[in-house]
Amino acid sequence: MTDEMQAPENFFLERFGLTGRTLERALGAVLGRRIDYADLYFEYRVNEEIGLEEGIVKQAAKTISQGVGVRATADEKTGFAYSDQITVSALQQAAQRARYIAADAGESGRAAVTDTRRASRALYGVRTPPTDVPIRAKVDLLGEVDRIARAYDPRIAKVMASVASENRLILVATSDGWVVGDARPLCRLQVTCVAEDNRTGTPNRQMGTFGGGARSEYTFFLDGERYARFAREAARQAIVNLEAEEAPAGTMDVVLGPGWPGILLHEAVGHGLEGDFNRKGTSAFSGRLGERVASSLCTVVDDGTIPGRRGSLNVDDEGMSTQRNVLIENGILRGYLQDRLNARLMGMAPTGNGRRESYAHHPMPRMTNTFMLAGPHDPEEILRSVRRGLYAVSFGGGQVDITNGKFVFSASEAYLIEDGKPTRPVKGATLVGNGPDILTRVNMVGTDLALDEGIGTCGKDGQSVPVGVGLPTILVNGLTVGGTKG
Repeated sequence: MTDEMQAPENFFLERFGLTGRTLERALGAVLGRRIDYADLYFEYRVNEEIGLEEGIVKQAAKTISQGVGVRATADEKTGFAYSDQITVSALQQAAQRARYIAADAGESGRAAVTDTRRASRALYGVRTPPTDVPIRAKVDLLGEVDRIARAYDPRIAKVMASVASENRLILVATSDGWVVGDARPLCRLQVTCVAEDNRTGTPNRQMGTFGGGARSEYTFFLDGERYARFAREAARQAIVNLEAEEAPAGTMDVVLGPGWPGILLHEAVGHGLEGDFNRKGTSAFSGRLGERVASSLCTVVDDGTIPGRRGSLNVDDEGMSTQRNVLIENGILRGYLQDRLNARLMGMAPTGNGRRESYAHHPMPRMTNTFMLAGPHDPEEILRSVRRGLYAVSFGGGQVDITNGKFVFSASEAYLIEDGKPTRPVKGATLVGNGPDILTRVNMVGTDLALDEGIGTCGKDGQSVPVGVGLPTILVNGLTVGGTKG
Protein backbone atom coordinates (compact mmCIF):
# COMPACT_ATOMS: atom_id res chain seq x y z
CA MET A 1 0.00 0.00 0.00
CA THR A 2 1.40 3.39 -0.96
CA ASP A 3 1.97 5.84 1.91
CA GLU A 4 -0.46 8.42 0.54
CA MET A 5 -3.26 5.84 0.30
CA GLN A 6 -2.71 4.96 3.93
CA ALA A 7 -2.29 8.47 5.37
CA PRO A 8 -3.34 11.29 3.01
CA GLU A 9 -3.08 13.79 5.88
CA ASN A 10 0.66 13.19 6.16
CA PHE A 11 1.06 13.41 2.37
CA PHE A 12 -0.01 17.06 2.31
CA LEU A 13 1.81 18.07 5.45
CA GLU A 14 5.08 16.50 4.29
CA ARG A 15 4.98 17.19 0.54
CA PHE A 16 4.09 20.88 0.83
CA GLY A 17 5.76 21.71 4.12
CA LEU A 18 2.51 22.46 5.92
CA THR A 19 2.14 22.27 9.68
CA GLY A 20 -0.72 22.48 12.12
CA ARG A 21 0.37 26.04 12.79
CA THR A 22 0.17 26.87 9.06
CA LEU A 23 -3.43 25.66 8.94
CA GLU A 24 -4.32 27.58 12.10
CA ARG A 25 -2.90 30.82 10.70
CA ALA A 26 -4.75 30.41 7.40
CA LEU A 27 -8.07 29.73 9.12
CA GLY A 28 -7.40 32.63 11.47
CA ALA A 29 -6.94 34.92 8.46
CA VAL A 30 -10.42 33.89 7.25
CA LEU A 31 -12.27 34.22 10.52
CA GLY A 32 -13.63 37.55 11.68
CA ARG A 33 -16.54 39.07 13.59
CA ARG A 34 -19.05 38.28 10.83
CA ILE A 35 -17.73 34.92 9.62
CA ASP A 36 -19.74 31.90 10.76
CA TYR A 37 -17.52 29.14 9.43
CA ALA A 38 -14.36 28.58 7.38
CA ASP A 39 -12.55 25.65 5.86
CA LEU A 40 -9.52 24.78 3.73
CA TYR A 41 -9.71 22.09 1.05
CA PHE A 42 -6.43 20.71 -0.31
CA GLU A 43 -6.33 18.43 -3.32
CA TYR A 44 -3.71 16.47 -5.24
CA ARG A 45 -5.07 14.52 -8.21
CA VAL A 46 -3.63 12.21 -10.85
CA ASN A 47 -5.80 11.44 -13.90
CA GLU A 48 -5.08 9.10 -16.77
CA GLU A 49 -7.20 8.21 -19.80
CA ILE A 50 -6.43 5.93 -22.73
CA GLY A 51 -8.72 5.61 -25.74
CA LEU A 52 -8.71 3.01 -28.52
CA GLU A 53 -10.55 3.43 -31.83
CA GLU A 54 -10.39 1.09 -34.80
CA GLY A 55 -7.72 -0.90 -32.98
CA ILE A 56 -5.45 2.15 -32.69
CA VAL A 57 -4.62 4.16 -29.59
CA LYS A 58 -6.11 7.56 -30.38
CA GLN A 59 -5.73 9.11 -26.94
CA ALA A 60 -3.28 8.70 -24.09
CA ALA A 61 -3.07 11.43 -21.49
CA LYS A 62 -1.92 11.69 -17.91
CA THR A 63 -2.38 14.86 -15.89
CA ILE A 64 -1.52 15.98 -12.38
CA SER A 65 -3.33 18.85 -10.68
CA GLN A 66 -3.07 20.31 -7.23
CA GLY A 67 -4.41 23.27 -5.31
CA VAL A 68 -6.27 24.60 -2.32
CA GLY A 69 -9.70 26.17 -1.97
CA VAL A 70 -10.59 28.46 0.95
CA ARG A 71 -14.18 29.10 1.96
CA ALA A 72 -15.81 31.50 4.41
CA THR A 73 -19.53 31.74 5.14
CA ALA A 74 -21.40 34.66 6.68
CA ASP A 75 -25.13 34.03 6.98
CA GLU A 76 -26.20 33.08 3.43
CA LYS A 77 -23.15 34.62 1.79
CA THR A 78 -20.14 32.54 0.79
CA GLY A 79 -16.67 33.81 0.06
CA PHE A 80 -14.50 31.42 -1.91
CA ALA A 81 -10.97 31.72 -3.31
CA TYR A 82 -8.50 29.16 -4.60
CA SER A 83 -4.93 28.74 -5.76
CA ASP A 84 -3.21 26.09 -7.84
CA GLN A 85 -0.15 26.57 -5.68
CA ILE A 86 0.02 24.96 -2.26
CA THR A 87 2.38 27.32 -0.43
CA VAL A 88 2.10 29.28 2.78
CA SER A 89 1.89 32.62 0.93
CA ALA A 90 -0.70 31.39 -1.60
CA LEU A 91 -2.76 29.95 1.22
CA GLN A 92 -2.71 33.23 3.13
CA GLN A 93 -3.72 35.24 0.07
CA ALA A 94 -6.62 32.93 -0.73
CA ALA A 95 -7.76 33.08 2.90
CA GLN A 96 -7.82 36.87 2.90
CA ARG A 97 -9.74 37.01 -0.40
CA ALA A 98 -12.36 34.53 0.78
CA ARG A 99 -12.90 36.61 3.89
CA TYR A 100 -13.29 39.86 1.98
CA ILE A 101 -15.84 38.27 -0.36
CA ALA A 102 -17.93 36.83 2.48
CA ALA A 103 -17.94 39.89 4.72
CA ASP A 104 -16.46 43.31 5.29
CA ALA A 105 -12.93 43.42 6.64
CA GLY A 106 -12.60 43.28 10.38
CA GLU A 107 -10.32 41.88 13.00
CA SER A 108 -8.96 38.42 12.30
CA GLY A 109 -10.21 35.60 14.46
CA ARG A 110 -8.41 32.70 16.05
CA ALA A 111 -8.59 29.05 15.07
CA ALA A 112 -7.10 26.07 16.83
CA VAL A 113 -6.57 23.01 14.65
CA THR A 114 -6.40 20.00 16.91
CA ASP A 115 -4.29 16.95 16.16
CA THR A 116 -7.37 14.74 16.54
CA ARG A 117 -8.40 13.47 13.14
CA ARG A 118 -11.68 11.76 12.46
CA ALA A 119 -11.07 8.14 11.58
CA SER A 120 -12.09 7.54 7.98
CA ARG A 121 -13.89 4.40 6.97
CA ALA A 122 -12.12 2.09 4.54
CA LEU A 123 -14.81 1.86 1.85
CA TYR A 124 -12.36 1.47 -1.03
CA GLY A 125 -9.91 -1.24 0.04
CA VAL A 126 -7.30 -0.23 -2.53
CA ARG A 127 -3.61 -0.99 -2.05
CA THR A 128 -2.37 0.11 -5.47
CA PRO A 129 -4.09 3.10 -7.16
CA PRO A 130 -5.32 2.30 -10.70
CA THR A 131 -3.16 5.18 -11.98
CA ASP A 132 -0.07 3.17 -10.98
CA VAL A 133 -0.87 0.29 -13.36
CA PRO A 134 1.42 0.31 -16.45
CA ILE A 135 -0.07 1.82 -19.59
CA ARG A 136 0.87 -1.29 -21.58
CA ALA A 137 -1.52 -3.40 -19.49
CA LYS A 138 -4.36 -0.97 -20.17
CA VAL A 139 -3.67 -0.83 -23.91
CA ASP A 140 -3.66 -4.63 -24.05
CA LEU A 141 -6.98 -4.73 -22.22
CA LEU A 142 -8.55 -2.29 -24.69
CA GLY A 143 -7.24 -4.38 -27.57
CA GLU A 144 -8.95 -7.44 -26.11
CA VAL A 145 -12.19 -5.46 -25.69
CA ASP A 146 -12.01 -4.46 -29.35
CA ARG A 147 -11.51 -8.08 -30.43
CA ILE A 148 -14.36 -9.44 -28.32
CA ALA A 149 -16.83 -6.79 -29.44
CA ARG A 150 -16.08 -7.37 -33.14
CA ALA A 151 -16.38 -11.12 -32.70
CA TYR A 152 -19.90 -10.76 -31.33
CA ASP A 153 -21.48 -10.13 -34.73
CA PRO A 154 -20.09 -9.39 -38.22
CA ARG A 155 -22.31 -6.31 -38.37
CA ILE A 156 -20.21 -4.58 -35.68
CA ALA A 157 -18.35 -2.07 -37.86
CA LYS A 158 -16.68 0.19 -35.34
CA VAL A 159 -15.50 -0.12 -31.75
CA MET A 160 -14.39 2.68 -29.43
CA ALA A 161 -13.16 1.87 -25.94
CA SER A 162 -11.54 3.89 -23.19
CA VAL A 163 -10.21 3.27 -19.72
CA ALA A 164 -9.94 6.12 -17.24
CA SER A 165 -8.13 6.05 -13.91
CA GLU A 166 -7.93 8.56 -11.09
CA ASN A 167 -6.32 8.91 -7.70
CA ARG A 168 -7.42 11.91 -5.70
CA LEU A 169 -5.99 12.86 -2.32
CA ILE A 170 -7.82 15.46 -0.23
CA LEU A 171 -7.33 17.18 3.09
CA VAL A 172 -9.99 19.30 4.83
CA ALA A 173 -9.22 21.60 7.76
CA THR A 174 -12.11 23.43 9.42
CA SER A 175 -12.66 26.27 11.84
CA ASP A 176 -14.34 23.69 14.08
CA GLY A 177 -10.82 22.55 14.89
CA TRP A 178 -10.32 19.25 13.10
CA VAL A 179 -8.46 17.88 10.11
CA VAL A 180 -9.45 14.91 7.98
CA GLY A 181 -8.00 13.39 4.82
CA ASP A 182 -9.10 10.85 2.24
CA ALA A 183 -7.49 8.94 -0.63
CA ARG A 184 -10.00 8.31 -3.42
CA PRO A 185 -9.20 5.87 -6.24
CA LEU A 186 -11.52 5.57 -9.23
CA CYS A 187 -11.49 3.59 -12.46
CA ARG A 188 -13.89 3.27 -15.40
CA LEU A 189 -14.07 1.28 -18.64
CA GLN A 190 -16.46 2.35 -21.40
CA VAL A 191 -17.19 0.60 -24.70
CA THR A 192 -19.17 1.97 -27.65
CA CYS A 193 -20.02 -0.14 -30.71
CA VAL A 194 -21.49 0.94 -34.04
CA ALA A 195 -23.41 -1.68 -36.03
CA GLU A 196 -24.13 -1.34 -39.77
CA ASP A 197 -26.58 -3.14 -42.05
CA ASN A 198 -26.99 -2.19 -45.71
CA ARG A 199 -29.18 -5.07 -46.84
CA THR A 200 -32.16 -2.83 -47.61
CA GLY A 201 -30.07 -0.52 -49.76
CA THR A 202 -30.34 2.26 -47.19
CA PRO A 203 -27.48 2.47 -44.67
CA ASN A 204 -28.66 1.61 -41.18
CA ARG A 205 -26.23 2.49 -38.41
CA GLN A 206 -27.00 2.11 -34.71
CA MET A 207 -24.98 2.47 -31.55
CA GLY A 208 -24.65 0.56 -28.30
CA THR A 209 -22.76 1.73 -25.21
CA PHE A 210 -21.89 -0.08 -22.02
CA GLY A 211 -19.29 0.10 -19.28
CA GLY A 212 -18.64 0.29 -15.59
CA GLY A 213 -16.21 1.14 -12.86
CA ALA A 214 -15.61 1.45 -9.14
CA ARG A 215 -13.44 2.86 -6.39
CA SER A 216 -11.32 -0.21 -6.69
CA GLU A 217 -8.11 -1.81 -7.89
CA TYR A 218 -7.57 -2.03 -11.64
CA THR A 219 -8.22 -5.78 -11.27
CA PHE A 220 -11.92 -4.84 -11.00
CA PHE A 221 -12.09 -5.15 -14.79
CA LEU A 222 -10.40 -8.55 -14.80
CA ASP A 223 -12.51 -10.17 -12.08
CA GLY A 224 -14.77 -12.69 -13.82
CA GLU A 225 -13.64 -11.18 -17.14
CA ARG A 226 -15.88 -8.20 -16.50
CA TYR A 227 -14.24 -6.37 -19.41
CA ALA A 228 -15.45 -9.10 -21.79
CA ARG A 229 -19.04 -8.73 -20.54
CA PHE A 230 -18.85 -4.97 -21.09
CA ALA A 231 -17.66 -5.51 -24.67
CA ARG A 232 -20.36 -8.05 -25.53
CA GLU A 233 -23.09 -5.97 -23.93
CA ALA A 234 -22.16 -2.86 -25.96
CA ALA A 235 -22.17 -4.97 -29.12
CA ARG A 236 -25.49 -6.60 -28.20
CA GLN A 237 -27.18 -3.24 -27.68
CA ALA A 238 -25.95 -2.01 -31.08
CA ILE A 239 -27.36 -5.10 -32.81
CA VAL A 240 -30.69 -4.81 -30.94
CA ASN A 241 -31.04 -1.19 -32.06
CA LEU A 242 -30.10 -2.17 -35.59
CA GLU A 243 -33.14 -4.43 -35.69
CA ALA A 244 -35.47 -2.07 -33.80
CA GLU A 245 -38.56 -0.45 -35.29
CA GLU A 246 -39.79 3.07 -34.69
CA ALA A 247 -41.30 3.59 -31.25
CA PRO A 248 -45.02 4.33 -30.93
CA ALA A 249 -46.24 7.51 -29.24
CA GLY A 250 -48.99 7.95 -26.71
CA THR A 251 -49.93 7.36 -23.09
CA MET A 252 -49.13 3.87 -21.91
CA ASP A 253 -47.92 1.77 -19.00
CA VAL A 254 -44.13 1.71 -18.77
CA VAL A 255 -41.95 -0.88 -17.08
CA LEU A 256 -38.50 0.38 -16.09
CA GLY A 257 -35.83 -2.29 -15.83
CA PRO A 258 -33.45 -2.67 -12.87
CA GLY A 259 -30.12 -0.85 -12.49
CA TRP A 260 -29.22 2.01 -14.84
CA PRO A 261 -32.84 3.17 -15.40
CA GLY A 262 -32.46 4.57 -11.88
CA ILE A 263 -30.92 7.55 -13.70
CA LEU A 264 -34.50 8.72 -14.22
CA LEU A 265 -35.03 8.65 -10.44
CA HIS A 266 -31.74 10.51 -9.94
CA GLU A 267 -32.63 13.30 -12.35
CA ALA A 268 -36.39 13.61 -11.98
CA VAL A 269 -36.55 13.21 -8.20
CA GLY A 270 -33.07 13.23 -6.62
CA HIS A 271 -32.04 16.75 -7.62
CA GLY A 272 -35.32 18.09 -6.28
CA LEU A 273 -34.40 16.70 -2.85
CA GLU A 274 -31.09 18.59 -2.58
CA GLY A 275 -31.04 21.10 0.25
CA ASP A 276 -30.14 24.27 -1.65
CA PHE A 277 -33.15 24.04 -3.97
CA ASN A 278 -35.47 23.43 -1.03
CA ARG A 279 -34.00 26.20 1.12
CA LYS A 280 -34.60 28.63 -1.72
CA GLY A 281 -38.10 27.26 -2.33
CA THR A 282 -37.38 26.45 -5.98
CA SER A 283 -37.92 22.68 -5.78
CA ALA A 284 -41.21 20.91 -6.40
CA PHE A 285 -40.55 19.24 -3.00
CA SER A 286 -40.00 22.47 -1.02
CA GLY A 287 -41.86 22.61 2.29
CA ARG A 288 -43.32 19.13 1.90
CA LEU A 289 -41.52 17.17 4.65
CA GLY A 290 -43.91 14.66 6.19
CA GLU A 291 -46.25 14.75 3.19
CA ARG A 292 -47.04 11.91 0.82
CA VAL A 293 -45.11 12.51 -2.40
CA ALA A 294 -45.08 8.99 -3.85
CA SER A 295 -46.81 5.64 -3.92
CA SER A 296 -46.59 3.73 -0.63
CA LEU A 297 -44.42 1.20 -2.54
CA CYS A 298 -41.65 3.78 -2.96
CA THR A 299 -38.73 4.16 -0.55
CA VAL A 300 -35.86 6.24 -1.93
CA VAL A 301 -32.41 6.22 -0.34
CA ASP A 302 -29.15 8.07 -0.91
CA ASP A 303 -26.26 6.05 0.51
CA GLY A 304 -22.62 7.13 0.30
CA THR A 305 -21.37 4.26 2.46
CA ILE A 306 -21.60 1.28 0.07
CA PRO A 307 -18.08 -0.20 -0.24
CA GLY A 308 -16.33 0.33 -3.57
CA ARG A 309 -19.19 2.10 -5.32
CA ARG A 310 -18.49 4.96 -7.71
CA GLY A 311 -20.63 7.39 -5.72
CA SER A 312 -19.34 6.36 -2.28
CA LEU A 313 -16.98 8.41 -0.12
CA ASN A 314 -15.38 7.86 3.27
CA VAL A 315 -16.04 11.54 3.95
CA ASP A 316 -17.65 14.21 1.82
CA ASP A 317 -15.78 17.27 0.54
CA GLU A 318 -16.45 19.12 3.80
CA GLY A 319 -14.91 16.34 5.85
CA MET A 320 -18.26 15.01 7.11
CA SER A 321 -18.76 11.25 7.24
CA THR A 322 -21.12 10.07 4.53
CA GLN A 323 -24.22 8.18 5.62
CA ARG A 324 -27.34 6.35 4.50
CA ASN A 325 -30.13 8.91 4.12
CA VAL A 326 -33.74 7.82 3.71
CA LEU A 327 -35.33 10.55 1.60
CA ILE A 328 -38.75 9.04 0.88
CA GLU A 329 -40.12 6.27 3.11
CA ASN A 330 -43.16 4.33 1.93
CA GLY A 331 -44.19 7.35 -0.10
CA ILE A 332 -43.66 9.96 2.68
CA LEU A 333 -41.01 12.67 2.25
CA ARG A 334 -38.58 12.29 5.17
CA GLY A 335 -35.57 14.45 4.40
CA TYR A 336 -33.31 16.43 2.09
CA LEU A 337 -29.66 16.06 1.14
CA GLN A 338 -27.61 18.66 2.98
CA ASP A 339 -24.20 20.24 3.02
CA ARG A 340 -23.04 22.32 6.00
CA LEU A 341 -24.27 25.71 4.77
CA ASN A 342 -27.79 24.76 3.74
CA ALA A 343 -28.25 22.51 6.76
CA ARG A 344 -27.36 25.41 9.09
CA LEU A 345 -29.65 27.85 7.31
CA MET A 346 -32.53 25.35 7.35
CA GLY A 347 -31.97 24.36 10.97
CA MET A 348 -31.19 20.76 10.00
CA ALA A 349 -28.23 18.42 10.39
CA PRO A 350 -25.67 17.92 7.59
CA THR A 351 -26.13 14.58 5.84
CA GLY A 352 -22.62 14.09 4.44
CA ASN A 353 -23.59 15.29 0.95
CA GLY A 354 -21.35 18.35 0.59
CA ARG A 355 -19.50 17.71 -2.69
CA ARG A 356 -17.35 19.68 -5.12
CA GLU A 357 -15.72 18.92 -8.46
CA SER A 358 -12.28 20.08 -7.37
CA TYR A 359 -10.34 22.48 -5.15
CA ALA A 360 -11.39 25.26 -7.55
CA HIS A 361 -15.10 24.78 -6.76
CA HIS A 362 -17.15 25.44 -3.64
CA PRO A 363 -19.17 22.57 -2.15
CA MET A 364 -22.91 22.16 -2.57
CA PRO A 365 -25.43 19.43 -1.66
CA ARG A 366 -25.12 16.56 -4.15
CA MET A 367 -26.21 12.94 -4.42
CA THR A 368 -23.91 9.94 -3.88
CA ASN A 369 -25.60 6.59 -4.68
CA THR A 370 -29.34 7.16 -5.08
CA PHE A 371 -31.81 4.30 -5.53
CA MET A 372 -35.25 2.91 -4.75
CA LEU A 373 -35.47 -0.05 -2.42
CA ALA A 374 -36.83 -3.40 -3.61
CA GLY A 375 -40.53 -4.15 -3.33
CA PRO A 376 -42.76 -7.23 -3.11
CA HIS A 377 -43.40 -8.04 -6.78
CA ASP A 378 -41.74 -10.62 -8.99
CA PRO A 379 -40.31 -8.90 -12.11
CA GLU A 380 -42.02 -11.43 -14.40
CA GLU A 381 -45.32 -10.71 -12.64
CA ILE A 382 -44.84 -7.01 -13.37
CA LEU A 383 -44.37 -7.65 -17.08
CA ARG A 384 -47.31 -10.06 -17.22
CA SER A 385 -49.59 -7.39 -15.75
CA VAL A 386 -49.13 -5.11 -18.79
CA ARG A 387 -51.29 -5.78 -21.83
CA ARG A 388 -49.73 -3.08 -24.00
CA GLY A 389 -46.86 -0.87 -22.97
CA LEU A 390 -43.14 -0.13 -23.10
CA TYR A 391 -40.27 -1.93 -21.38
CA ALA A 392 -37.35 0.52 -20.95
CA VAL A 393 -34.12 -1.36 -20.22
CA SER A 394 -31.57 1.44 -20.56
CA PHE A 395 -31.49 5.21 -20.93
CA GLY A 396 -29.39 7.74 -22.76
CA GLY A 397 -29.66 11.48 -22.22
CA GLY A 398 -32.35 13.44 -20.41
CA GLN A 399 -33.36 16.85 -19.12
CA VAL A 400 -35.25 17.93 -16.01
CA ASP A 401 -36.58 21.24 -14.69
CA ILE A 402 -35.99 21.33 -10.93
CA THR A 403 -38.65 23.98 -10.31
CA ASN A 404 -41.55 21.84 -11.53
CA GLY A 405 -39.99 18.39 -11.90
CA LYS A 406 -40.77 18.06 -15.60
CA PHE A 407 -38.43 15.68 -17.44
CA VAL A 408 -37.71 14.21 -20.87
CA PHE A 409 -35.60 11.05 -21.15
CA SER A 410 -34.58 9.02 -24.18
CA ALA A 411 -34.51 5.23 -23.95
CA SER A 412 -31.38 3.71 -25.52
CA GLU A 413 -32.84 0.17 -25.33
CA ALA A 414 -36.57 -0.50 -25.16
CA TYR A 415 -39.14 -3.11 -26.19
CA LEU A 416 -42.86 -3.19 -26.77
CA ILE A 417 -44.85 -5.15 -24.22
CA GLU A 418 -47.66 -7.10 -25.86
CA ASP A 419 -49.96 -9.33 -23.83
CA GLY A 420 -47.56 -9.43 -20.90
CA LYS A 421 -44.39 -10.20 -22.84
CA PRO A 422 -41.54 -8.03 -24.17
CA THR A 423 -41.56 -8.46 -27.94
CA ARG A 424 -40.18 -6.13 -30.60
CA PRO A 425 -37.29 -3.73 -29.87
CA VAL A 426 -38.06 -0.08 -30.58
CA LYS A 427 -35.91 3.00 -31.09
CA GLY A 428 -36.56 6.70 -30.65
CA ALA A 429 -38.68 6.30 -27.51
CA THR A 430 -38.73 9.17 -25.03
CA LEU A 431 -40.41 9.34 -21.64
CA VAL A 432 -42.09 12.62 -20.76
CA GLY A 433 -43.45 13.40 -17.31
CA ASN A 434 -43.15 15.08 -13.96
CA GLY A 435 -40.81 13.80 -11.23
CA PRO A 436 -43.12 14.09 -8.22
CA ASP A 437 -46.03 12.82 -10.31
CA ILE A 438 -44.21 9.77 -11.67
CA LEU A 439 -43.65 8.41 -8.14
CA THR A 440 -47.39 8.54 -7.45
CA ARG A 441 -47.96 6.41 -10.56
CA VAL A 442 -45.68 3.56 -9.44
CA ASN A 443 -48.05 0.62 -9.16
CA MET A 444 -45.64 -2.30 -8.74
CA VAL A 445 -42.06 -2.55 -7.42
CA GLY A 446 -39.88 -5.59 -8.08
CA THR A 447 -37.73 -7.68 -5.78
CA ASP A 448 -34.70 -7.26 -8.06
CA LEU A 449 -33.02 -4.05 -6.90
CA ALA A 450 -29.78 -3.54 -8.84
CA LEU A 451 -27.26 -0.73 -8.77
CA ASP A 452 -25.74 0.53 -12.01
CA GLU A 453 -22.41 -0.78 -13.27
CA GLY A 454 -20.53 2.30 -12.05
CA ILE A 455 -20.25 4.82 -14.85
CA GLY A 456 -22.53 7.70 -13.79
CA THR A 457 -21.47 11.35 -13.66
CA CYS A 458 -23.78 14.07 -12.37
CA GLY A 459 -23.70 17.70 -13.48
CA LYS A 460 -24.99 20.65 -11.45
CA ASP A 461 -24.18 24.36 -11.69
CA GLY A 462 -21.18 23.60 -13.92
CA GLN A 463 -19.70 20.99 -11.57
CA SER A 464 -19.43 17.26 -12.32
CA VAL A 465 -19.03 14.50 -9.71
CA PRO A 466 -19.17 10.68 -9.91
CA VAL A 467 -22.42 9.14 -8.68
CA GLY A 468 -24.29 5.86 -8.57
CA VAL A 469 -27.94 5.06 -9.29
CA GLY A 470 -30.17 2.04 -8.83
CA LEU A 471 -33.68 0.72 -9.25
CA PRO A 472 -35.66 -2.50 -9.09
CA THR A 473 -38.06 -3.29 -11.93
CA ILE A 474 -41.04 -0.95 -11.50
CA LEU A 475 -44.35 -0.38 -13.28
CA VAL A 476 -45.45 3.21 -13.92
CA ASN A 477 -49.04 3.60 -15.06
CA GLY A 478 -50.09 6.12 -17.68
CA LEU A 479 -46.77 7.67 -18.64
CA THR A 480 -46.44 9.77 -21.78
CA VAL A 481 -44.20 8.12 -24.38
CA GLY A 482 -42.90 10.19 -27.25
CA GLY A 483 -42.05 8.29 -30.43
CA THR A 484 -41.81 8.58 -34.16
CA LYS A 485 -44.81 6.38 -34.95
CA GLY A 486 -48.31 7.59 -34.07
